[in-house]
Amino acid sequence: MISSNTAPQSAPKKVVLAYSGGLDTSIILKWLQTEYGCEVITFTADLGQGEELEPARKKAEMMGIKPENIHIEDLREEFVRDYVFPMFRANAQYEGLYLLGTSIARPLISKRLVEIAAEHGADAVSHGATGKGNDQVRFELAAYALNPEIVVIAPWREWDLGSRTKLLDFAEKNQIPIAKDKRGEAPFSVDANLLHTSSEGKVLEDPAEDAPDYVYQRTVHPEDAPDTPEFIEIEFEKGDPIAINGEKMSPATILTELNEYGRKHGIGRLDLVEGRYVGMKSRGIYETPGGTILLDAHRGIESITMDRGAMHLKDELMPKYAELLYNGYWFSPEREMLQAAIDLSQEHVTGTVRMKLYKGLARVVGRWSDHSLYSEEHVTFEEDMGAYDQTDAAGFIQLNALRLKLIAMRNKRVK
Repeated sequence: MISSNTAPQSAPKKVVLAYSGGLDTSIILKWLQTEYGCEVITFTADLGQGEELEPARKKAEMMGIKPENIHIEDLREEFVRDYVFPMFRANAQYEGLYLLGTSIARPLISKRLVEIAAEHGADAVSHGATGKGNDQVRFELAAYALNPEIVVIAPWREWDLGSRTKLLDFAEKNQIPIAKDKRGEAPFSVDANLLHTSSEGKVLEDPAEDAPDYVYQRTVHPEDAPDTPEFIEIEFEKGDPIAINGEKMSPATILTELNEYGRKHGIGRLDLVEGRYVGMKSRGIYETPGGTILLDAHRGIESITMDRGAMHLKDELMPKYAELLYNGYWFSPEREMLQAAIDLSQEHVTGTVRMKLYKGLARVVGRWSDHSLYSEEHVTFEEDMGAYDQTDAAGFIQLNALRLKLIAMRNKRVK
């Protein structure tokens, strides 16, 4: 049942469930009704996962959920504007590679779970994350940060339905529809939103084996991508993309367009073995086509608009920022502190980047800005008309070499 450290004096009367309409969360819905005898409110978020969500409404109604207790919300613009773009201002990559597509979606889902619970006077929320993964941590840390009194029910840590066979038996006994392809074990587990797709489990569990081609869903194989490169221009304002090829678009529309460019050219594939927060290693296949283009473009505009000291400091902060997001600390004071510094660094990150897209690669081939710090007069190999006095470098080198000279003299003396 509910663990002792979060248990209320009595079982919850109303529970808001993060509901996908799939088999697992449908089983959870029924389990909550039978185990707790509580009223269930479902919440399904459209984060751009690319699938029709109305079936989730119909399935919830079929399972006895009142229409007024079914919430299906299009959160794509909020997701990209308030979560994805702030993260990309930091150039965040967990363990140097992962663009955090699953991690960044969880705080928004938790936020709405808690808000809907308040609207309905519910005393608990529930999710379908297992006890082995990171998502349980992300969902619950966010929920407690927003409402310390909320009760979180995590069925995978409570029930005895520990195998696919038991889950299917429970579904059949409770007349929960089971798709034909779910009667056997699924080939792998998939999470998707507008930023990425993540595939884990089964055929991917042996990290020594190459991932089958059918695992990839959002990108063509780079070898099958067009033989002719494509060039696009991305315009930034204060660190956020605002236009593609001169056409201004909303945040979600920009990411959708970049995803299509990335899909076409096989950009954004990643086969990663990562260190989960709960302690184990896991292997995942990630596809982040638009995000990969955006990351390289953002670094490209930063390269001419950010001061070296600020840029290098931001690069030092990035691993910590990425780790906070990965571990579920979006709603923490330390993340907010880092975000404030990162956002300040983006004050002049405004301009345009030209990208070359070709055979799995996104490469910066041009960048320009009215906010540029690049001075051709200073850097030219031709006559600089006195813009830079090369003799100044001698004193600069001598001062910076002084401590190294003193160390070398000391080492020679004490040998």
